[in-house]
Amino acid sequence: MTALTSGSAATAQGVGPLLRAWRERRRVSQLELALRAGSSARHISFVETGRSRPSEEMVLRLAEHLDVPVRERNALLLAAGYAPRYPETPLHDPALDAVREGMERLIRGYEPYPALVVDATYRVLAANRGIHLLMDGLPEHLLQPPLNAMRLTLHPEGLAPRIRNLREWRGHLLAQMERQIGLHRSGELRALYEEVAGYPVPEDAPGREPDDPVPYFALPLQIEHEGRTLSFISSISTFNTPMDVTVAELAIETLLPADPATVKYLQTLLP
Repeated sequence: MTALTSGSAATAQGVGPLLRAWRERRRVSQLELALRAGSSARHISFVETGRSRPSEEMVLRLAEHLDVPVRERNALLLAAGYAPRYPETPLHDPALDAVREGMERLIRGYEPYPALVVDATYRVLAANRGIHLLMDGLPEHLLQPPLNAMRLTLHPEGLAPRIRNLREWRGHLLAQMERQIGLHRSGELRALYEEVAGYPVPEDAPGREPDDPVPYFALPLQIEHEGRTLSFISSISTFNTPMDVTVAELAIETLLPADPATVKYLQTLLP
């Protein structure tokens, strides 16, 4: 994933404005941040205005208390004149064998229910039989690698025509992407958002009326398969305290059946 603030651009901008932007994004005052980080509001102000150069330890401490993503912590370090701290190891590297194999075992163990692994731009890195079941019959051009979960879901030739609550589910996915763009400042993610947000939505696309009661505890994905409507609740898991950019940007999405009929159907179809 390519951040809008590249290493050279971050260095030119300086660490102060970047830290101030993150603090404002988190809606934290200078005093509150200082108390969290064991510093003073005066020192935080001096760092943000460039009157004081923070130590490497201080940059990392402020980034931690502002919940800055790992990739962006490297950008902060570069802007402050320090070397990046977090590597970006390719997922196929032997060093990540345990991570990759563990995720694959996890999603296989979730069968017959759908589960997949994506990166920060929704490229599908692994998927189980439940996901492949939902993708049955999609056109070949959408199944060419690299697969993209957002494109597969919202493309008018993809899963979109099968989604019985397309308007609500589309709105949920686009809002999710907007939050991630604000967090990661990724040009690639922004381009993907603009692409999928521009896909046409049929005027007769099904959707819940505003006054209809909400029948679920969370917004379900209601999708048609072989004449049946299956209902799922989406859950997304990420790694705790990652120390590698690649690992930090991995996400495991599992689709939990939202009703007994979906459970029975999938257990029968994928024993």
